[in-house]
Amino acid sequence: KQWYQRRVRADKKRKGANSEAPSLLTGSFCFPNGDRYSGEYTSDSNGICRNGQGTHTYANGKVYTGAWKNDAMNGTGSLTFANGSNYEGEFQGNAFNGQGVYTWEDGSQYRGSFTNNRLVGKGEYLDVQERVWVGNFQEKAAIGLEVKLEC
Repeated sequence: KQWYQRRVRADKKRKGANSEAPSLLTGSFCFPNGDRYSGEYTSDSNGICRNGQGTHTYANGKVYTGAWKNDAMNGTGSLTFANGSNYEGEFQGNAFNGQGVYTWEDGSQYRGSFTNNRLVGKGEYLDVQERVWVGNFQEKAAIGLEVKLEC
């Protein structure tokens, strides 16, 4: 991985008492493909690695703000797409994994479990007429959904 450093502020924040752990630094970087990153990272003999909190702005218009671990989106964050769709929730290995909320550009929304970017498990879908559908989701299928009635 080759990173082009634009500006680095050496804010060395030691995480834990282990002197072998790399220092957490803060800086901004530009990538050859036009992507940009601003936030926390570590640097060691293997190079620079995004770790901690930061924002990655992709050349295609996507923006991720949140937790990074070992150069991947890991932890809680928000990913906004160029079309206005947005995911907020848990990430693991650069994918939606865990609990989260995905909002489409038309305003419809899914709130529930995700596995590898797929809607999997118990969740709620809010359609554009603001009806709430509840049930178990399996990727693109949702057999047995029921409308949640407000009394």
